[in-house]
Amino acid sequence: MKKKTVLFVCVGNSGRSLMAEAFFEQVSKTWTAASAGIKPDEKIHPWTVEVMKEIGINMSQRRPKLLDSEMLKEADRIVAMDSDVVKQMPPEHLLRTENWNISPLLGKRMEEVKQIRDAIKKKVQQLLTEIETSGSSF
Repeated sequence: MKKKTVLFVCVGNSGRSLMAEAFFEQVSKTWTAASAGIKPDEKIHPWTVEVMKEIGINMSQRRPKLLDSEMLKEADRIVAMDSDVVKQMPPEHLLRTENWNISPLLGKRMEEVKQIRDAIKKKVQQLLTEIETSGSSF
């Protein structure tokens, strides 16, 4: 049986959604994760690599990916990092999209990036508890 997939989406796919994907992959036993950006950056944000390395997660080989219709279609659950992302989602996927309201990393100090990382980790843990105990998608 194919594992269900959660898709984490942000604008650049160089920070928040990649962090969420990495946290999810570390812990989930029954689901798989993917991430993508509406307008992906050329490379992962250096602070993303640094703050994740700090807690033992190597992000150096990850690359931003462009969100496409196939990814959206195949996802059992979609998580948008903020309302700007939700506004740009194709309408047919909005019912399956959850908005986490996580602040973008751009322009943030390192301490704020760490706080965002920790908030994402907590949200991922909550999501995993919900989906792996209930078995539901949305």
